[in-house]
Amino acid sequence: MRPFELCDGVRGLFTGRAGGASAGPYATLNLGGGVGDDPAAVAANRKTVLACLGDGPQRLAWLRQVHGTAVVRVAPPAGLADAARALDAAAPADALFTGSPEVAVGILVADCAPVLVADPVARLVGAAHAGRRGMASGVVPALLTAMTGAGARPARMRAVIGPAICGRCYEVPAAMRDEVEAAVPGSACVSSAGTPAIDLRAGLRGQLAAAGVRAVHEDPRCTAECADLFSYRRDGTTGRFAGLIWLAP
Repeated sequence: MRPFELCDGVRGLFTGRAGGASAGPYATLNLGGGVGDDPAAVAANRKTVLACLGDGPQRLAWLRQVHGTAVVRVAPPAGLADAARALDAAAPADALFTGSPEVAVGILVADCAPVLVADPVARLVGAAHAGRRGMASGVVPALLTAMTGAGARPARMRAVIGPAICGRCYEVPAAMRDEVEAAVPGSACVSSAGTPAIDLRAGLRGQLAAAGVRAVHEDPRCTAECADLFSYRRDGTTGRFAGLIWLAP
C-alpha cells in the first residue's frame, strides 16, 4: 500500500486487501462500513490507511454511495472526528472534492471504478464512484462541473482511473450493454466468453476527454481477476477497497 504522485502537489492511493484487521470474506483491509463487517475492524482499517498517507491529511472523508451523480464539497474540518462521522452519515452522493490539505477524499469500490481528479493550479482534488449506473448517469462529468465551478479548469486537470472490473469480465445482458452504450459511446464491448459486456475504462476515458481532460492515467488491474482486490462479482459477500486523493502540504 504505497501512495503515488498524480501530479505536482497531489498524491493518491489505491488500497488492496492485505494488512488489515478484518476476517472472513472481508479479510483483511476492508474499508466499507456497510457490508456486514465488524465496525471495530473497519475503524481500525481506516486508521491504518490514514497512517500510510504521511504528513498532511488528518482524516479520511467518505460518502454514503448510491450509484448516483450527487457531488459533495468537503470543507476544511473544524473538529476532525466529528466531521468525519458527519460526512459518513451525510446525504447520499457518489463524488466529492476538496481544497483542504487536511482531508483525503475517498471512494469505496469492489468492481466499480474509482476515478481520481486533480487541478494542481486551483489546488482542488476530487474522487468519483463510477460503476455502470454512475457512469451512464454522468457522475464523472458532474464532478468535473462542480470542480470547475470552484475554480478548476479541465485543461489543467490530471485524472487516474483506478482498478475496476475489465470488459473481458463484465458480462451483461445485451439490452443493458446497448442502453449504456447509448449514454456513453465507446463503452460497449465483448467479454472473454464472446457475450455482451461493458468496458468501464473505455467509457470513462471518453467522458474525461469530452470534458477536456487530456492527461488521463489508468491502473489496469481487473478486480475480478486480481486476488489482491475485493470483487463483488467474483465473491458476492466481500469487502471494499478505496481510491484516495489528497493535496500534499
